[in-house]
Amino acid sequence: MEIIIHGFGRLGRAIAQLASDMRATVVATVDKDAPLDDCTAPANVIIDSSHADAVSGVVKYAVLRKIPLVICTTGLSDDTLNEIAAAAELVPILLSSNMSLGVNLQSKLAAIATQTLAKSGFDIEIIEAHHNQKLDAPSGTAFLLANSINAAADGKFKFVYDRSQYLQKREADEIGISAIRGGTIVGEHSVIFAGPDEIVEITHRALSREIFARGALRAAKFIADKPAKLYTINDLLGVS
Repeated sequence: MEIIIHGFGRLGRAIAQLASDMRATVVATVDKDAPLDDCTAPANVIIDSSHADAVSGVVKYAVLRKIPLVICTTGLSDDTLNEIAAAAELVPILLSSNMSLGVNLQSKLAAIATQTLAKSGFDIEIIEAHHNQKLDAPSGTAFLLANSINAAADGKFKFVYDRSQYLQKREADEIGISAIRGGTIVGEHSVIFAGPDEIVEITHRALSREIFARGALRAAKFIADKPAKLYTINDLLGVS
C-alpha cells in the first residue's frame, strides 16, 4: 500500500515511522501549508493529519485524483464536515476524531452506561487533557464521547464548556466538558457519571502516539479498496 501523508506534525511523523512495519510505503509527505497540487506521487490512500483549515484542500485533492482519504484531523467546522460528506459520494473517506481502538471502545461503553445511569439521575462530565501545543479545545475525542452519550440519551443533553460564566446550579440536562492543556500529555479522556453517593468513571489514557498512527494505517488499509462512502472507525472495527 502506498500512502501520501498530508500534515507532517507529531501524528504524521508517527505514521511515517510505523508505515514499513505495517507493510505500507510513504510515497510523499506534504506539509499542511504546502500546495497539494504539486504532489503527483501515485498512491492508494491519503492520510490527513493536518489542521482544520487545511482539510478542505485535501478533500478537493482526493476527489480530483480519485484517491481514498483517511481524515484524522479534529476541530472541523460544519462547512468542512458538509464538504466531506459531499466528497464521500465520489471517493471513499474515513473520518474519525480518534483512531484508537481503546477510545472507540470507551465511547461504546459510555453510551451503554448512559442508558442506565442517566435514567437514575447521574450527572455526566467529560474531562480531557492534552499537551500544551494542541490548538483545539475541547478535543475532537471529547466531542466524539459527548455525541455518543447524547445519542444514547435520544439527544436530551446540551454541552456546557465553561461554568465560570454562570452563577447557578448545574442543570440535569447538561454534559460538562472540560479541557486541560499542559506538558507533553499525549491524550487522556475521562467520562464521569456522578450519582448520589457513588461515581462511575470510564477513562482512556494514551501512552504514545503510536496507537493513533497504527489506527490510521489500519484505516488506510481498510478503505483502500472500498466504494465511495463516508466511513467511520466503527466500520473498520465491525461494530454498530
